[in-house]
Amino acid sequence: MNFYPIFWKDMLLIRKKRGLGAGKINGPGGRLDDGESPRECAIREVQEELRVTPVDVEPRGELAFQFADGYALFVYVFSATGCEGEPQETDEATPLWTPIDAMPFDEMWADDEIWFPHLLSGQPFRGRFLFDGDTMLGYEVILKGE
Repeated sequence: MNFYPIFWKDMLLIRKKRGLGAGKINGPGGRLDDGESPRECAIREVQEELRVTPVDVEPRGELAFQFADGYALFVYVFSATGCEGEPQETDEATPLWTPIDAMPFDEMWADDEIWFPHLLSGQPFRGRFLFDGDTMLGYEVILKGE
């Protein structure tokens, strides 16, 4: 589950401190709890990782990741128009305000640069990505409605 609060010209991202992708810049995210909807999970994860509550939360896309070692992830991508509170560093993440026109793709997962334009345009999307460690081996992105 990834979440990208989008503001007029900046985006609130995180530098992940632990787990898969530690050290990379990403959106807040995590695993669904039992009985929780993807939207509820996205809001909870932002609250846990950044101590803010996102507002106007909207679904944007779905991403499937397969790793060569057999590990697989399915991710729902959400956006928000703002948040209540001031982002705070936690054990999970360091908040990072990033200008939308200067995304640090060189510090993010390789797939982000491929699907991010669809997130910003508001065009719903689905993507599949194959990775071997940090190396992306292949991908497919489909705009919903195509």
